[in-house]
Amino acid sequence: MSTSFEKYQKRRLISSYFSVVISIGLVLFLLGLLGLLVLNTKKVADHFKEQIAMTVYLKDTAKEVEIEQLKKSLAMAEYTKTSTFISKEDAAEAHSKEIGEDFMEFLGYNPLQNSIDLYMKADYVSPEQIDEIAEDLTSKNFVEEVVYDKPLIALLNDNVKKISFWVLVISGIFTFIAVLLINSSIRLAVYSKRFIIKTMQMVGATKRFIRFPFILKSVKLGVIGAVLALIGMGIVLYYLNKSFPELELLADVKILFALFFGILLMGIFITWASTFFATSRFLNLKTDELYY
Repeated sequence: MSTSFEKYQKRRLISSYFSVVISIGLVLFLLGLLGLLVLNTKKVADHFKEQIAMTVYLKDTAKEVEIEQLKKSLAMAEYTKTSTFISKEDAAEAHSKEIGEDFMEFLGYNPLQNSIDLYMKADYVSPEQIDEIAEDLTSKNFVEEVVYDKPLIALLNDNVKKISFWVLVISGIFTFIAVLLINSSIRLAVYSKRFIIKTMQMVGATKRFIRFPFILKSVKLGVIGAVLALIGMGIVLYYLNKSFPELELLADVKILFALFFGILLMGIFITWASTFFATSRFLNLKTDELYY
């Protein structure tokens, strides 16, 4: 009879530990993904900013030397990410493919102009800075006009600010919820052993002596849960980097290491703190109060 009861108790104990590890792992995994989002918010925003092109249209009277000088000056400019020269012939060919017919046969001439598509670094993609760059380029006598989507740039910058703010707010809320969930799991695990805690205290064991095995066990569970979370994060990060290589998610190894180490420390700290306060609560309760 006692053997079957011991087996039952052992199964309950393993089930309790398993549920604690899973809950810790899932919460830390979601928290880690949110951390990845926070760290890469700027990188993603910069990626979209650098996809916006400014097109510099050149006059037909522009000399070859002037065009070459402009191409070199743009390539060397601190605000330039990439620049591509598109001749009027290439533009006509691309436009013909797009509309499905040769429009030059109908018109009898090529109305398009030589142009340069300029893609700028993210730090320079703001309405004010782009206006200055466009004004400087327009001042050249061989430049016909400079075209860019000003409303889109303004909208993109506003949305980036809003998204960054809400990501930080949600991160704070989610971190708080994560702490509460892990704390609840640990408290339930300790609650099931409240009579053992009180019995040890009644036979003369010190609070520190009673707490130590509970804290040690919880920290071990926290480490296991954190390792599971890190494995999950690693898998997600690998596939995200494979799907979106242009974001270079694995480029900043130090930041990723800091995030992974932070998740591990969080798993250890939250389980330690939760167990410490949970055991302290039951140690300070009177025997009659253990039944409520």
